[in-house]
Amino acid sequence: MKGNKLILIIALCFLNGLRAQENKVWSLKECVDYALENNISIKQSELDKASALEDVTAAKWSFFPNLNGSASQNYNFGSSISASGARVSADFRSNNFNLSSSVTLFNGFANIHTLQQANIGVEAQEAALMKMKNDISLNVVNSYLQILFAKEQLVVAESQVTISENEVNRTQELVSAGVLPKGDLLNIKSVLATDNQNLVIANNTYTIASLRLAQLLQLPEMTIEIQGVNVDVQDQHILSNTANDIYNKANETFPEIKLAELNIQSASKSIQLSKASFYPTLTMSYGLNTIYQHRQGYPDFVAYSDQLNDNLGNSLALSLNIPIFNRFQFRTNVNKAKITHQRVSYTLESERLRLKETIQTAYADALAASKAYDAATVSVEAQKEAFKYSRERFAAGAINSFDFNQTKNNLVAAESQLIRAKYDFVFKLKVLEFYYGIPFVAN
Repeated sequence: MKGNKLILIIALCFLNGLRAQENKVWSLKECVDYALENNISIKQSELDKASALEDVTAAKWSFFPNLNGSASQNYNFGSSISASGARVSADFRSNNFNLSSSVTLFNGFANIHTLQQANIGVEAQEAALMKMKNDISLNVVNSYLQILFAKEQLVVAESQVTISENEVNRTQELVSAGVLPKGDLLNIKSVLATDNQNLVIANNTYTIASLRLAQLLQLPEMTIEIQGVNVDVQDQHILSNTANDIYNKANETFPEIKLAELNIQSASKSIQLSKASFYPTLTMSYGLNTIYQHRQGYPDFVAYSDQLNDNLGNSLALSLNIPIFNRFQFRTNVNKAKITHQRVSYTLESERLRLKETIQTAYADALAASKAYDAATVSVEAQKEAFKYSRERFAAGAINSFDFNQTKNNLVAAESQLIRAKYDFVFKLKVLEFYYGIPFVAN
């Protein structure tokens, strides 16, 4: 009995956990953090950085000597001439043991340049990783705002359905009382049908926006429920800066610029590595070896261990390799490295130009979005007054249902345009803040 209760408690806890997961409401910060932690592309980029760190480790160990050991078992078959001049069988078995080590004393500083280039590679991977995180964060914020926009559109659509339902009921009473013709009732009902259709469209738009964010976060669920945020269109401090101010700030911190600068540094190291081939290479090596030999069919005159000790030998060597003529391969490599350096220098100039143009366009878009939002706000206020007046006149029978519906449609269009203008303006402000170095969400 106690066992059954325990199973029941565990099952209830599991179901509650699933229900809590299904009903989870995501904040903007949670969405961004989850995307940065679980995105597959980011994980792949982190592996690229880990590989670059291994290159640094390998470059550091290249300064140290290596150490290798070897052992062999050999059999020699045949015959030989003895001291008496007779040919006798002379099969031998031998063991060889060797321990060797070598170290590069000088190679034109190639090992130093390799280490420095490996460190630059790590920084480049960090910059590439940061760029990817910025792009994903920007996409998440945009998708999040799209859901908020779709949700507000859905609220407007629901309110219009409610208004139309009330107008149908009120017109039904007036038609029954003989105040209004039946045609007005039919017109109002057709408007209600259109509003219901718009409600279905708004609901589908909201569902698709939720689906896109869930896909961006790579969630198993089809949709995601998000928290509302205070969309403050009055916070326009970023516009107090000029486009040139924002560019100067982005030029110092943006990962695309840093990545291009690091590529130039890496190309400079490639030139130095190519030039190192013209220098002599000096290496030192040390060897320790011994051998054991045994003639098949005869006893050992010297024991195995004694032979290994007696035959033990050491060797120490210095080797100098001087390049004299290499069919101009080294010179060609230097020239190609210089061409690559020039190419990545142009890439930096291109990235800076692209960044400046992007910020200038984003700044102009933000100013235009600000004016569009102000105009949409004025339009909504005017359409509300017009609808209020039209509603009063329609109730008094001063206008027909067609004119009333026309005014109502104008209000719906103005409210939809205001919502669109608001979120378009907010996103463009967020883009400018992003270039200025302001994080999307507070830590």
